[in-house]
Amino acid sequence: MKILDCIEVNPEILHGKPHIVGARVPVDIILGLLADGLTPEEIIREHYLHITKEDILACIKYAEQLVKEEEIYFIKATG
Repeated sequence: MKILDCIEVNPEILHGKPHIVGARVPVDIILGLLADGLTPEEIIREHYLHITKEDILACIKYAEQLVKEEEIYFIKATG
């Protein structure tokens, strides 16, 4: 299933983890590198020469969509 133009979830690739189409780079790896302070340019230059800045921005968009659609339920503790 293609989520965005660049992001896909396929149970036969990377055990179903969301990844960059055609690159087999998991979205969580890219997000982790960004969280560690790397810029998209550094990620491409130092780790994944075969992806584009648009691929990295699609990973961020994918994460944004997950958070936006997340529903949180508070359960009152008893006892």
